Amino acid sequence: MDGSEKGELLSLSEASNWASKYMGRKVTVSNITYLIQYGKIPKYDNNGNTQILKEDLIYYYRNHYYSKVDKWIQKDDKDINWLLSFDNYTEAERTKHVNRLHPYKGKFIPQLVEYFLDEHTDELKNVVFFHPGDIIIDPFCGSGTTLVEASELGIKAIGVDISEFNALISNCKVGDYNLVELERELNKISDLLRLYLSNSRILDFDNVLIKELNKFNIKYFPSPEFKYRLAKGEINEEEYAKQKEMEFLSIYNNLIAEYHIKLKQDKQDTFLDKWYLHNVRNEIEYVYGLIQQIKNENIRNIATIILSRTMRSCRATTHSDLATLVEPVYYTYYCHKHKKICKPLFSILKWWLTYSSDTVKRLAEYAKLRKDKMQYCLTGDSRTIDIIDELSKVNPEFADILAKNKARGIFTSPPYVGLIDYHEQHAYAYDLFGFKRNDELEIGPLYKGQGLEARKSYIDGISTVLNNFKKYLVKDYDIFIVANDKYNLYPIIADLSGMKIVNQYKRPVLNRTEKDKNAYSESIFHLKDKSL
Repeated sequence: MDGSEKGELLSLSEASNWASKYMGRKVTVSNITYLIQYGKIPKYDNNGNTQILKEDLIYYYRNHYYSKVDKWIQKDDKDINWLLSFDNYTEAERTKHVNRLHPYKGKFIPQLVEYFLDEHTDELKNVVFFHPGDIIIDPFCGSGTTLVEASELGIKAIGVDISEFNALISNCKVGDYNLVELERELNKISDLLRLYLSNSRILDFDNVLIKELNKFNIKYFPSPEFKYRLAKGEINEEEYAKQKEMEFLSIYNNLIAEYHIKLKQDKQDTFLDKWYLHNVRNEIEYVYGLIQQIKNENIRNIATIILSRTMRSCRATTHSDLATLVEPVYYTYYCHKHKKICKPLFSILKWWLTYSSDTVKRLAEYAKLRKDKMQYCLTGDSRTIDIIDELSKVNPEFADILAKNKARGIFTSPPYVGLIDYHEQHAYAYDLFGFKRNDELEIGPLYKGQGLEARKSYIDGISTVLNNFKKYLVKDYDIFIVANDKYNLYPIIADLSGMKIVNQYKRPVLNRTEKDKNAYSESIFHLKDKSL
């Protein structure tokens, strides 16, 4: 297409530079390419070179990015602290180095933690709360973001989490590794997995299936033209997709029969039984057996996390439902995310190789940045745990430092009321690795809802945690709690904890991965001792 008569054409590089200036943040060529590939903006061909219209970019950013801001403007919320949106950071920056070692629902971005922990001041934060050498505690450690950022800033940190798997993720992020040895062990497993697969026909089947899919999609779902036509309303997506889905299904079934592929497992009793194709489950079990043979505990643990990350990506589900599972998918299907026919995964090899390489790279990046290596996440109930006693079992030196100096404060994000079942989001890992589940000890889980009784239980749980942890803090402590407090529970929680809210920062959340794109905010409560 030639769009020269419609307005100013830009190359991908020019579009990147223009968009960066227009948005006030870095917009990469990859970001622009993404918009083209997903049919957000059309492309034009200029002697084999891809170009786009500046007017199309303006239209996109006005109607997508600024619409998110408009929702806040329409709410007329004068308490919003726009400085805390961190929307000028790219997705890669928001998931920098080890922060992306494993998916986790409900984690806060590292920039938010860094903002309150570092020594800078600005028009919003005019006091420095923490300094290098201080100790900070996170009673709801989750995936360990507080520990990671503290380490970068030279701050010691202790985390606690009721989930043994969450603690493993956190400790793996801040672990100390011989990267040469790690890479050697991962390569050994990869080679053995390839050998294991050479004895089956699964990769041959998968390669043939991919070729057939590519031919079919090029013919019936040409990209990005098909997406443009959908956007213009020229195609009834549901009718067309259903028709083509059924057409390809006959090709798929013929290949399944030809290669004698077994799709479902013999039983459907556990998460692993239900959500993984037969061959994928076998590969997972095989790799886990190899991991268990690794003698170095730190390397064995990080390899376990790589396998868990791989397992999450290899569940038998659609791409659209990967974050929130609906029903297992064992057959080819029309993908609403990619606007073409897609397939379930028949082998873990690709993602195991990808995540192995990515993990080594991210650990190497983080190793260059960290300034303090005293960070550890304990497994336990923050309402009752004795962190000095438990810490002394794994790091006596750190326990002695805490007992002598006490912690300067807390930075944490407790579970939100009735939002997430934290154990269930990693059910596959609990099934395979044999960790004990403590669902009944979660505070504010999804399965308890958001009713009056759930809120009362939440208030009691959080205030009990804060009261338990006060004894580990200096008298003039600073506590920062990130929460979406739509039921106004935290004034009550503070009072029951012998604390007072001295400040409340309200940040708009403009970069959300969930399908719900409504205006959404969270508050950062600053608490201090009521007697001061």
